[in-house]
Amino acid sequence: MTDLWQIERELKHKYPTICGVDEAGRGPLAGPVVAAAVVLPEGVELSGLDDSKKLTEPQRDALSAEICTKAISYGIGLATEEEIDEINILNATYQAMNRAIEGLAVLPDFCLIDGNRADGLNYANQCIVKGDSKCASIAAASILAKVYRDRLMQALHADYPQYGFDRHKGYPTKAHYMALDEHGPSAVHRNSFLKKWEAGR
Repeated sequence: MTDLWQIERELKHKYPTICGVDEAGRGPLAGPVVAAAVVLPEGVELSGLDDSKKLTEPQRDALSAEICTKAISYGIGLATEEEIDEINILNATYQAMNRAIEGLAVLPDFCLIDGNRADGLNYANQCIVKGDSKCASIAAASILAKVYRDRLMQALHADYPQYGFDRHKGYPTKAHYMALDEHGPSAVHRNSFLKKWEAGR
């Protein structure tokens, strides 16, 4: 059983306020990339906390509500489809992460970032590969980012029902490509992600 608090405990003496940061939606063909930043009270009990990808939708929804209630602070940041096309997905992800951290009510002394690079971050940080399954605050951020983005895509489905965003959340599935073949891209598609599809038409 992984001790999700070990990393934070080891850094606490040096950095009193630590936030975990993660994103959702780097791979989809449509919709924004969403990042979350979370500052948790030390050792707070969040039953079933884990990497968002290992949880079911109802588990994520329940945990998301619990995290929002128990967190010292949390922030959500987005980078739009236009920004992704303009500055590329990696830089757009940094943009979303910076916005999420800026949205915190308390400024963190240090940020723990899921992944292996964070060159575009404006805050002192450490990257942790697979951090969402090793570190409590990153796991919490992964859940908030995923739940927020899924709900956003659910809302976009009402405006663009022909694409099936409620099912695949904008990810590149067979059904999504078939909808693109039939209807062409919408205003919320990432044009830079459709180059292969366009070339193949």
